[in-house]
Amino acid sequence: MNTGQVTLVGAGPGDPELLTIKAMRAIQAATVLLVDDLVSPEIVALASPHARVVHVGKRGGCKSTPQAFIEKLMVMAAKEGETVVRLKGGDPFIFGRGGEEVEHLRAAGVDVHVVNGITSGLAAVTSLGVPLTHREHAHGVVFVTGHAQPGTQGPDWRALAATARDARLTLVIYMGVSGAGRIQEGLLSALPASTPVAIVQRASLPDQRHAVTTLGELQSTIAREALASPSVIVVGDVIRGVAVAAEQVRNIRAA
Repeated sequence: MNTGQVTLVGAGPGDPELLTIKAMRAIQAATVLLVDDLVSPEIVALASPHARVVHVGKRGGCKSTPQAFIEKLMVMAAKEGETVVRLKGGDPFIFGRGGEEVEHLRAAGVDVHVVNGITSGLAAVTSLGVPLTHREHAHGVVFVTGHAQPGTQGPDWRALAATARDARLTLVIYMGVSGAGRIQEGLLSALPASTPVAIVQRASLPDQRHAVTTLGELQSTIAREALASPSVIVVGDVIRGVAVAAEQVRNIRAA
């Protein structure tokens, strides 16, 4: 039997120019692509015209293709000799279920590889001109999901807030818009209401939107600005420079 292979490819935050060369080559070589909903059409267009493209949308709060069905499709296609690319937004191993898929494919005897992509949490702050870490403001960064698995409590926001405060860490929260009130309440247990926060929607894409606010105003800002998924929430002093710049612009306009 001519057994194919599967490559999990990170498509990055959406901008095609942020793809790695290795990712682009994998997409062009694929005979079957299983594409997540957040992958931009410009990236899918890089595939061979002879490739079979299957859209297996996965969006929080929306109707999604069952994960078990996606894994079954990958195994079937690989065992039919296809060169399969599982094309994911961001990075496969950062909230992309890449770990689950690798485990399943290996258990089925399928050859599997991973190509990293730029995660949206990094692209979001870069688009604002600030870093995730800074020697004077943040000694590290925590990537955390704001979406709890059914039947679980999800992250301990109070504990994360205390750790971020004591260790001077930036918090990057994925899939947190719908639970912003709960997240805000937990973080305020250990972080001051004046802590800078940025919310970035559709990072790196032409229709990107963002708002800079404080932790005390997080939920109200999201509602007022009508920010929605996919968005990243960034909490920490690295955002302070953006907030200062925004205030300076407002002062200039008001003068």
